[in-house]
Amino acid sequence: MATIDGRPAQYGVTLKQLRELMELRGGEGIERLDSEFGGILELTKKLYSSPTNGLSGNASDMEHRRQTFGSNVIPPKPPKTFLTLVWEALQDVTLIILQVAAVVSLGLSFYKPPAESSSGPQVGQHDEGEEEAGWIEGVAILISVAVVVFVTAFNDYTKEKQFRGLQSRIEGEHKFSVIRGGEVHDIGVGDIVVGDICQIKYGDLLPTDGILIQSNDLKIDESSLTGESDHVKKGADTDPMVLSGTHVMEGSGKMLVTAVGVNSQAGIIFTLLGAAADEEEVEAKKRKKEAKKQRKKQKKGDSGEELIVANPNKQGEGEAGAVTGNSHHATANSANADGDVRNNKHSKEEEEGEEGAASGGGGHDKSVLQAKLTKLAIQIGYAGSFIAVLTVVILIVRFCVQTFVLEGKPWDTFYANHFVKFFIIGVTVLVVAVPEGLPLAVTLSLAYSVKKMMKDNNLVRHLDACETMGNATAICSDKTGTLTTNRMTVVQSFICSEDHKTTPKFESLPHTVGELLVNSISINSAYTSRVLPGDNPGDLPKQVGNKTECALLGFVLDLGKSYQVIRDEVTEENFHRVYTFNSVRKSMSTVVPRNGGYRIYTKGASEIVMKKCSFIHGKDGRLENFSRSMQERLVREVIEPMACNGLRTISVAYRDFVTGKAEINQVHFDSEPNWDDEDNIISNMTCICIVGIEDPVRPEVPDAIRKCQRAGITVRMVTGDNINTARSIASKCGILRPGDNSLILEGKEFNRRVRDASGKIQQHLIDKVWPSLRVLARSSPTDKYTLVRGIIESKVSANREVVAVTGDGTNDGPALKIADVGFAMGIAGTDVAKEASDIILTDDNFTSIVKAVMWGRNVYDSIAKFLQFQLTVNVVAVVVAFVGACAINDSPLKAVQMLWVNLIMDTLASLALATEAPTPDLLLRKPYGRTKPLISRTMMKNILGQAMYMICVIFVLLFYGDKLLDIDSGRYADIRDPPSQHFTIIFNTFVMMTLFNEINARKIHGQRNVFQGFFTNPIFYSIWLSTLASQIVIVQFGGMAFSTQALSLELWLWCLLFGCGVLLWGQVVTSIPTKKLPKNVFSYGSGEPINDPIADLASEDKLDSDGKDSKRTGQILWIRGLTRLQTQLRVIRAFKSTLEDLEERRSCHSLHSLRISRSQQGNRPMSDISYIDEDSTKSPSPNSDKRCGSCNATVRLVTPVEESSPTTAETAPLVPPGSPPPGGPAAAATQQLGHHRPHTHANTQNSSS
Repeated sequence: MATIDGRPAQYGVTLKQLRELMELRGGEGIERLDSEFGGILELTKKLYSSPTNGLSGNASDMEHRRQTFGSNVIPPKPPKTFLTLVWEALQDVTLIILQVAAVVSLGLSFYKPPAESSSGPQVGQHDEGEEEAGWIEGVAILISVAVVVFVTAFNDYTKEKQFRGLQSRIEGEHKFSVIRGGEVHDIGVGDIVVGDICQIKYGDLLPTDGILIQSNDLKIDESSLTGESDHVKKGADTDPMVLSGTHVMEGSGKMLVTAVGVNSQAGIIFTLLGAAADEEEVEAKKRKKEAKKQRKKQKKGDSGEELIVANPNKQGEGEAGAVTGNSHHATANSANADGDVRNNKHSKEEEEGEEGAASGGGGHDKSVLQAKLTKLAIQIGYAGSFIAVLTVVILIVRFCVQTFVLEGKPWDTFYANHFVKFFIIGVTVLVVAVPEGLPLAVTLSLAYSVKKMMKDNNLVRHLDACETMGNATAICSDKTGTLTTNRMTVVQSFICSEDHKTTPKFESLPHTVGELLVNSISINSAYTSRVLPGDNPGDLPKQVGNKTECALLGFVLDLGKSYQVIRDEVTEENFHRVYTFNSVRKSMSTVVPRNGGYRIYTKGASEIVMKKCSFIHGKDGRLENFSRSMQERLVREVIEPMACNGLRTISVAYRDFVTGKAEINQVHFDSEPNWDDEDNIISNMTCICIVGIEDPVRPEVPDAIRKCQRAGITVRMVTGDNINTARSIASKCGILRPGDNSLILEGKEFNRRVRDASGKIQQHLIDKVWPSLRVLARSSPTDKYTLVRGIIESKVSANREVVAVTGDGTNDGPALKIADVGFAMGIAGTDVAKEASDIILTDDNFTSIVKAVMWGRNVYDSIAKFLQFQLTVNVVAVVVAFVGACAINDSPLKAVQMLWVNLIMDTLASLALATEAPTPDLLLRKPYGRTKPLISRTMMKNILGQAMYMICVIFVLLFYGDKLLDIDSGRYADIRDPPSQHFTIIFNTFVMMTLFNEINARKIHGQRNVFQGFFTNPIFYSIWLSTLASQIVIVQFGGMAFSTQALSLELWLWCLLFGCGVLLWGQVVTSIPTKKLPKNVFSYGSGEPINDPIADLASEDKLDSDGKDSKRTGQILWIRGLTRLQTQLRVIRAFKSTLEDLEERRSCHSLHSLRISRSQQGNRPMSDISYIDEDSTKSPSPNSDKRCGSCNATVRLVTPVEESSPTTAETAPLVPPGSPPPGGPAAAATQQLGHHRPHTHANTQNSSS
């Protein structure tokens, strides 16, 4: 018989049996486990594992288990190929228009009308060679389009690659405790196999399915799988089945791994979702065909809309995902797994719109910069479209009047060439007018920053958090581990009425008290907390697990005793009951059997445990009554002095339940005590000692906090520690400064101040507290949430607050979610906190937050620099094209030239300006806040000032250049004339001025030295020099393709002179005092769009079924169709898709929670960057139930039932409590997923409070 690692190769149980077993719950599960497998211990034997020693860890054994039961990963979908990305980039509307125009132009250039010979001398005067070269412009436009497409696709491709790297980094971060060879090891979740024994504890996200062997007070949040919002109690005797993707909310335990990867419950759901996605693609095609049919019907008569309304169920039937009955979420998830987010984004926007409407909240919250950019892009889109259309109309009208009316010429097919040329000029003006480089600049800047921030210990999970951080005005920080080192040691103790400033000798303590103390600490701590010897001799011991418990265990070791010996005697299997630590109890208690009775050990916050004590060991270990007055004296004389020195104070106590005669501090019992009556059980205890634990302030923190304060950011400390400890640490850090009139509150007092008589939280009351509040002590996670939400919603300060929050515990989830930026601790943080956060601090250090602020401000400034540069070029190009069209019936800048300028100012400039490194100067200015304009008065002054200079130079050259430079005039040239030196000089001067203005754009705060730090950014100067070299080649050798004629050295020097003039003129513009300029005229893109048109489009419920708003929607769709924003937005899709893909696959690879579990406390929308790119007609969401025929915008018909009950999966679980639907949790989850909608911020606040 074949053997593996000394045991039979055939397991006593099959994969199918294990999968079926994991579908059962509660009593059914236990019954099947006992009847079919003989109980959990027998099952462990069948899998050749051991409850105490786990697996051997032998490589051949692990590999065999992976082959038999699968490995703990879900295979990713392959990334998109380069050609797919090229095809997607080609879908852009303006590029298609340009391609069509170029093809028409090409066709006309080869068309020789027979009537041409008779059309008189004006045709014959042109050179035949020039006429043959007419095809060149069409080809040049096609080549320009190809360049744009390939640049876009290449950007997508590299970003996707980069983020797959980031994703594997995040996956590698997730470790889990397993027992192998009798030792506890932390291994990557991908390495867990069936048969492993895992230790689970508070705050874990379970990476596999398993069956409990032993548990203490274990409560699990299974809402991600069942929709059941209440925490489920688990126990080896009551309900031993624990599932992947669920959160441990309380307690601890040990489980046997029974299913991994695609065989686990979460894996089964992901597999279903993947299948549903393929169905969805087929459905989407069907829906498009149906929509076309509807439109045709509508054209015949107005009955189309009535058809849709009259038969609302017809389309819905075709839309259900055949596999899961919930095509809706299937798409979202599969899109994430696949890296294509278009469907997902739509369903998301629609969901958010619907839910926003249902809950009375607005659409979804964009990041601060996104909100401003969206508003600005829409404003520019309107202006650009208007000018482009006007230019075409003027060119056509002028030409027709001139040719057919004044000159009285007959129509000739040759004239069609002119109309195509005018059309191309119009489209090109639009291309130049719309700043489609904006999204690219944002993306490049964020990508660059995210990459660099990883070196600064910031692991960015949501792209936009990086930029939001630059606007932060307030940071609410934890104390332990963030401001302090999180290396705790007991430095003071109060035992038997004696105050010890150093660790006492064990022999000096009364024997009974010493034994009690050592036993209490060793047993009543999580067995995962350990103190190990340092890696090298002389190193400090390593603390593994909860740092407070490690300090107490260190105290036991310092007393000269071994906690491990006691733990070996009293194993976790012996525990009768454990009341685990949580934010409400602020203590932990363990019940162990002893001499036929029980002993309870308790430890926790000193003043809380002391209130539950009635006895204390006094001098020489004598038992004394612990009266109220004695307690107060102890607080005054022992606890407060310790706390004032910044020590965390912990009390240790015990209580005995005996069957025989009871001592004064014992309790006699005949029948089993009611262990659920916690208040009675944990009372009348005997206090053993009080210890003071020091957690020193990190040496670099005071300086970091000073930097924050100088940068206009208020730092607040929110801690669960007592008020004196908090005050002491806050003073050492510099959060509290003398004469600051700062407010220090405890959680209870804070609640009293912010709630009205009926106990409801009132914003106006919070507004009285938060501006001066600096320290919130003894606070619960709810207090933290209330404070953060209150500051974010407050309108007290003019620019509105942007709040960053740090958190490490499971209960910090709501505060991390509602914050503008949530920081989770990478070392001390629980998995739940990391899931809820935007940025993970890999070193748990406050100084890393300051670095994040610097990078965030750098992103904001990079975008502003790019805007200043691009808008100057936009204004000039549009004005020149427009005035040229009006004055000389031609644009001085030809279509191909404009496309080249567009390439310089979009792709290349965004790359150059977005990669500037941050400087410490960024921390010397105040944050911008939410409502400050994106384009400041200084920037507007620079834009208009430089545009005036450029326009003047170009018009002087246009109307007088031929005389000044003694060259032939290029004005009023015929369509078949060769390129003139005159217009080449105009093009060349424009590009030179643009290039030198790129150097000016490096400074946006009115600095005079624009060359400062010029050579520290090699990307900038390499792009600048290569653009200059390309321009020389284009002018000298571009010929017909670029409509240029080679220039002499003298003319080149003139062009350079005009270009350098930009730098000198920049100094003049800088001298104009900004404060004299009117505020409202000279600042754009301010505030958050309350209802931007695109958001309106997303929340389609706002459109009536009779299409009343269709006109407005149509206009916006038209603008969106025309803006070439979509081109570079592919990049953002790649980013978003890979990031969401990363996010989703972090959950599925590592089998973390399904992302929908984020709905538990309200979900920040995952869309990291959402601009005005997608067209609702392009990729219908599976939830877009109906289509409005008139404008083809998706309309969701709200039934009266829906309107009256804005129900979400959280408020009304689809599954009755305690009874999972047939088909196990996979079915339950798919059933729930179909109805799930992510929360918007507005909704989060309603549901969580």
